[in-house]
Amino acid sequence: MKLIYQEDLTNIDWDEMRQVYQSVGWKKHTEEKIQTVFQASNAVVIVRTDKRIVGFGRALTDGVFNAAIYDIVVHKDFQGLGIAKHIMAHLLRKLEGISCIHLISTTGNEPFYKKMGFKKVKTGMARYLNSGLAQEYLE
Repeated sequence: MKLIYQEDLTNIDWDEMRQVYQSVGWKKHTEEKIQTVFQASNAVVIVRTDKRIVGFGRALTDGVFNAAIYDIVVHKDFQGLGIAKHIMAHLLRKLEGISCIHLISTTGNEPFYKKMGFKKVKTGMARYLNSGLAQEYLE
């Protein structure tokens, strides 16, 4: 299977993006919200087979000091093939030279990000409007 790594939003099928999110249980992402967050991102990677989108990731950055990586998602039928690792490699190349890159892992995926060179932060803080997310991620 040949995978194509696209680093822009040309000819994106937002419904296919929604289907990838839904395959991993992220049900609240509508096509409109997905389009909004990806268009607001400085760096994107979309992974396709010749027929469909199977994964993606995105990042926001000021271009100098800070960046944050979001939504590293691979369709459940394509997990375990190294796609997420390649998405991260593409994003980290695009963010090369940025002093600090943050991310928040979904529960259970922390070992993957540790392999990519990320470590827990001592002073990290967050605020969640969704009480379920706050309960899962905040101390």
